Amino acid sequence: SPLQDSSDDIEDVSLFDADDDVSRRSKKSKIRHPVASFFHLFFRVSAIVVYLLCELLTSSFIACMVTIILLLSCDFWAVKNVTGRLMVGLRWWNQVDDDGRSHWVFEARKVSAQGSKTSSEAESRIFWLGLITCPMIWVIFAFSALFSFKVKWLAVVVMGVVLQGANLYGYIRCKVGSRKNLTSMATNYLGKQFLRQVRFPEFWKPS
Repeated sequence: SPLQDSSDDIEDVSLFDADDDVSRRSKKSKIRHPVASFFHLFFRVSAIVVYLLCELLTSSFIACMVTIILLLSCDFWAVKNVTGRLMVGLRWWNQVDDDGRSHWVFEARKVSAQGSKTSSEAESRIFWLGLITCPMIWVIFAFSALFSFKVKWLAVVVMGVVLQGANLYGYIRCKVGSRKNLTSMATNYLGKQFLRQVRFPEFWKPS
């Protein structure tokens, strides 16, 4: 189909040529975009809090579901289009060319000519911590709803897993490159573990 993803449709391109001169002069430890950092965590944390407290706040399941889905949707848009670019210099999206072929584009800001990073280390930690932790929490919610037979909540938690998991996958692709690179990283890691086991078998013996 025209929208089918393939390895030939993946391209890595540089981010926008124009960088913020003010952010370049900031220190690495300083949060340069406090508003973006706030909303990077606000929507996703709020969705989790509403999910945990909704039965205490209101008896209306529909109101809770709509509120959580709105928060998740706002989080998906903000992280995908705003906070990723500002906080870590990454962005991803899908575009369809004139021939109807789908292309996944993964952007990464280039290092400046002086070799210094334009992103803040503090913002980077905030970005990746929120990006990785929250989808894991929604996965826990999904198993909890499944094993406790809360079928009505499954659609909500699956929405959380899908939307936040999509951003996590997209930004990992931006960070490490194409699917081939992901496979290569996994292969190298397993290879190192195997060599370590062969070299030092005594550390791997059960006590």
